[in-house]
Amino acid sequence: MNSKFTVCFRGVRGSIPCPGPETVRYGGNTPCVEVRCGDHLLIFDGGTGIRPLGNALMAQGTPIDADIFFSHCHVDHVAGLPFFAPFYDAAHSFRLWAGNLSPPFGIEKVMQSLMSHPLFPIEIDAFNAKISYRDFRAGEVLNPCDGVTLRTAPLDHPDGATGYRLEYAGRVLAYLTDNEGPPGVFDPGVVALARGADLAIYDCTFTEDEIASKAGWGHSTWRDGLRLADEAKVKTFCMFHHNPDHDDAAMDAIAAEARRMRPGTIVAIEGSVIEL
Repeated sequence: MNSKFTVCFRGVRGSIPCPGPETVRYGGNTPCVEVRCGDHLLIFDGGTGIRPLGNALMAQGTPIDADIFFSHCHVDHVAGLPFFAPFYDAAHSFRLWAGNLSPPFGIEKVMQSLMSHPLFPIEIDAFNAKISYRDFRAGEVLNPCDGVTLRTAPLDHPDGATGYRLEYAGRVLAYLTDNEGPPGVFDPGVVALARGADLAIYDCTFTEDEIASKAGWGHSTWRDGLRLADEAKVKTFCMFHHNPDHDDAAMDAIAAEARRMRPGTIVAIEGSVIEL
């Protein structure tokens, strides 16, 4: 078995894309994380970062078979899907998974709404790839492919969201984005997903000062993220879902303070690759 386990950040920004010279070092695309578990491709979220990922996959010239898992379906996490080139090629196969939707909604209906008139010029029947839509309930355990286990739990976010714990070849990745909760208090299910993770990717949208006026928006602070990492004994903590108002200089300052408080903390940078 190929036991290689890699994580590539294709989009790291929250809420809205923010390209420009002020964000060029950390990146301006919204959430998309490419994960390779051996020969298996798993993609987390379909923000604007999924467009360059799709272009890179198409350039390989081989059939793509992949699973796409959504934390939730707010626009910043799905905005790139209509521009994901492999969806328009019959050679490829995808399974789309969402755990926060309940009837009458579902991931297929979300896609239909996203690409509907008068909001978008074409509909999902333009897709030629083989696409299946798989709704589940956050809290279920998923086995999308041989050797890969995904444990899930609900997150605290308007309209709901799903956190993931990916276990492969004795290593663990936790993907926990768009989560609020009371300051300094963590849901046991979220702690369980992060427990002992080799890498935990967490929503660090706000500073403590910023969140004072943003209660109920469904996001966390980087300081609370560090507290969660300590409680769950995370090995490497990764700050993610960066505030679009935080330019490179602001991110540098936050990163320096976070590393001072918890040495080894890293910040998600668009295009960076981590091998677990």
